[in-house]
Amino acid sequence: MAKAADVVVQCLENEGVKFVFGIPGEENLDLLESLRKSNIRLVLTRHEQSAGFMAATYGRLTGRTGVSLSTLGPGATNLVTAGAYAYLGGMPMLMITGQKPIKKSKQGRFQILDVVGMMQPLTKYTHQLASADNIPSRVREAFRLAEEEKPGAVHLELPEDIAAEQTESTPVPPSLSRRPVAEQKSITAAVEKLKTAHSPILVIGAGANRKMTCNVLKQLIDNTGIPFVTTQMGKGVVDERHPRFLGNAALSAGDFVHRAVEAADLIVNIGHDVIEKPPFFMVRGGTEVIHINFRSAEVDPVYFPQIEVVGDIANAVWQIGEALEGHSDWDFSRLMAIREANEAQIIEGEDDNRFPIYPQRFVADVRRALPSEGIVALDNGIYKIWFARNYKAHKPNTVLLDNALATMGAGLPSAMASHLVYPDRPVVAVCGDGGFMMNSQELETAVRLKMNLTVIILRDDAYGMIRWKQSNMGFADFGLDYGNPDFVMYAQSYGAKGHRVESAEGFLPLLQRCLSEPGVHVIDCQVDYSENDFILNSELKRRSALV
Repeated sequence: MAKAADVVVQCLENEGVKFVFGIPGEENLDLLESLRKSNIRLVLTRHEQSAGFMAATYGRLTGRTGVSLSTLGPGATNLVTAGAYAYLGGMPMLMITGQKPIKKSKQGRFQILDVVGMMQPLTKYTHQLASADNIPSRVREAFRLAEEEKPGAVHLELPEDIAAEQTESTPVPPSLSRRPVAEQKSITAAVEKLKTAHSPILVIGAGANRKMTCNVLKQLIDNTGIPFVTTQMGKGVVDERHPRFLGNAALSAGDFVHRAVEAADLIVNIGHDVIEKPPFFMVRGGTEVIHINFRSAEVDPVYFPQIEVVGDIANAVWQIGEALEGHSDWDFSRLMAIREANEAQIIEGEDDNRFPIYPQRFVADVRRALPSEGIVALDNGIYKIWFARNYKAHKPNTVLLDNALATMGAGLPSAMASHLVYPDRPVVAVCGDGGFMMNSQELETAVRLKMNLTVIILRDDAYGMIRWKQSNMGFADFGLDYGNPDFVMYAQSYGAKGHRVESAEGFLPLLQRCLSEPGVHVIDCQVDYSENDFILNSELKRRSALV
């Protein structure tokens, strides 16, 4: 016989769990004691939301389920945003929440919410553990569903009295499971369509960000020469220094990549996820689309592909590549002309010396400072568009960009999780002042855990992206300004090292110094977004139309 809480931890160990991120409450104390006796490392955070973001990012980087822990009631509600982040973003994560005793309780409804019901819309699976004997099968099922395509969030509620029960149950070993491969007729149809195309293009989305898929996609592009664009969450799937990379769909319309997609006569959409708006809208009688994904297409008025290749993406891409061996009857001259114009535009402003710093210079300097395997974890703000457009990702999962829930506050926690997964890689969190302050308390966690981390705060003393949209809609500038602390002193108060950028030329050497020195560094950097509207809304549209 074993205590149920011990069995839960044995099940986590059985699944290969290395970290549990969270804040325990009194209803979790049996589980906390079981964790203390295990090899699993508890990462105590200062807010449950941060713990959830860290667990989700662990899942994103490893493909294995990240685990977060909270108490009942307010602790569980604090996990909701992180659960939605993982659910929409395709990141495997398990949330374990506590609950009052369910068989006999003397506390009435104190702190009690229907947490299982609350988690229903933002998880793939949610379940209250009502019997110690069922724990192994429910934990195995939660992990299976979290990691199955499309990955996402799952939730288990462990009531206090169930955690203390005795049981003879033992962990259920994971089964050997392989994804089904696409049906041969669909592969043949895709190949025939590609062979008759004049100028096909690949659009690489979030679902293609899997290790084997990255390898076979590069092989396909190298062998066929078919050019490719990426969605924001497809960045880095193939090295963006590749001569056939046409650009990233950072904007909804009017950029060079949209001209490229319009110029193609066949679109091969690989790993498309409806959480991301694609860089094209289908019209009746327009360019045909081949959909390659783990799941069939979700058809809507602007997406109705003519051919669907449903199954393991890597295998499908490999089979198509094999069948296209030696075929070269395509003309990519128009697409490559668009690429050349886009490359020329991207380097403009890379050495702009104006200060406060301009986003083009800032993004270029971050790229100069980081090696290929260095990780940039972005919070959410207007700088995300500049990183998507201008920052070339060399490897998968080196630009952690959220274009799904697109929540603020995730930048610092996702950088911290990146450090835990890859302690030898340089990691930079890029946050706006608004997003940083939403989870800035985690500086204490990073310092306590002796992390090597650089946090850059782009300060404009306002919710800048909303202000941009407000201006675009012709509304008066209202309701979006705020004050900030002295970020240098703020960092120092947590035991981190605070720095302030005084000039555009001073930013790169400061960043390089921070990356070379151990510890947690916080850089306060004023940013000037005054040209955003002109460049992103007008100039790109005008320039791309000229090609």
